Amino acid sequence: MKVMKFGGTSVGKPERMKEVAQLITKDNDRKIVVLSALSGTTNALVEISNHLANGDRSSAKQVIEKLHDHYQNFIQELLVTDVARNQAKGIINEHFEFLHIILRISFSEALNKDILAQGELMSTKLFSAFLEENNIDHVLLPALEFMTIDANEEPQLGSIKIKLAQLLKKHSDKNILITQGYICKNARGEVDNLKRGGSDYTASLIAAASKSAVCEIWTDIDGMHNNDPRIVNKTVAIEQLSFDEAAELAYFGAKILHPTCIWPAQQENVPVKLLNTMQPEAAGTVITKEAGSVGVKAVAAKDGIIAIKIKSSRMLLAYGFLRKVFEVFEKYKTSIDMITTSEVAVSVTIDTDQFLPQIVKELEPFGTVDIEKEQTIVSIVGNEIAKTDYVLQKLFESLKEIPITMVSYGGSTHNITLLVPSSHKIKTLQLLNSGLFGL
Repeated sequence: MKVMKFGGTSVGKPERMKEVAQLITKDNDRKIVVLSALSGTTNALVEISNHLANGDRSSAKQVIEKLHDHYQNFIQELLVTDVARNQAKGIINEHFEFLHIILRISFSEALNKDILAQGELMSTKLFSAFLEENNIDHVLLPALEFMTIDANEEPQLGSIKIKLAQLLKKHSDKNILITQGYICKNARGEVDNLKRGGSDYTASLIAAASKSAVCEIWTDIDGMHNNDPRIVNKTVAIEQLSFDEAAELAYFGAKILHPTCIWPAQQENVPVKLLNTMQPEAAGTVITKEAGSVGVKAVAAKDGIIAIKIKSSRMLLAYGFLRKVFEVFEKYKTSIDMITTSEVAVSVTIDTDQFLPQIVKELEPFGTVDIEKEQTIVSIVGNEIAKTDYVLQKLFESLKEIPITMVSYGGSTHNITLLVPSSHKIKTLQLLNSGLFGL
């Protein structure tokens, strides 16, 4: 058994969807194919929800009609026979009938989740229609029948294992099983989702639950690169990463992989391969328990960071000071990315300003609170780099021109993290590419 996940760009055009069909039929291995929504669909559905939340039904209707036209054109290019096209039109019309019905009912968060689920439901059904037209034996496996989260919005891996095993046994005569990424059922039995990038999470959870031989993540780039190819001209694909290295890179900005994808695969030691739909012959990147080599592997950057500095002359003598500070962030469910401390101050970073005013208000009794917005975390990742002397030397020699705001070092043997003003991000990545990789 293997899992193959294809993102929005991989199924976003009819010709891409046809290429996916070729990829999944190249061998006779049993496989679960996880599909995202067609590229642009989820953004359109979010826009529809936002219009409805603001009471702007007219704008919501315009977006629905535009999206419907896109799908009608998609069907014409994807399918050939009248029978298949009519079947697909029936599928699409059913989903867009739902979107038109919601224009007449009260908006709620539960309804929002139903709206956002439509993309994956449509993409998998259209792909199934294409496979059926081409006599490719398969079965559609609804994710809502086995993918569940608990009251804390955490996947119920034990339950997923049981339900998925039952479905796999029921369809034991099928080698190709198609399912939706991203969507799930919550503890109340309502349609929900695994948040943005959740299709990667779905694939990894399925791979772990089925103890697959491999979890393949197919995108439009040939593996994890050593730097951001959108910003830095000379980058190279990384052949092998450990789960820990990949998790660091994904969390700190490497867009090819969602941060949540690593944990489930790591639990069951399922290798993850990052592959390119447009260049399937490329080796890509394999993520396993072993790192493969020692040294710096890659640099990643995470934007939208806010630095919060709490300075207090009482801090040195205040027992439990840090605990009280952290409890404020815990209260507002706001994660801390970086932390540095001194005798009179503690600095932390967060990646959302959703509860910033409330957090600042509750921190002010502890001392002076300073806020710095528009910061970027730059993470240098590799196996045992914190134990490798030359890395620090090269790192700081490379960045003599950059005003570094914070440094986190020693908490992990495979990560050195810097905070720089976002205005210096591009220059920082370029200098590191030259100084650390000689590119």
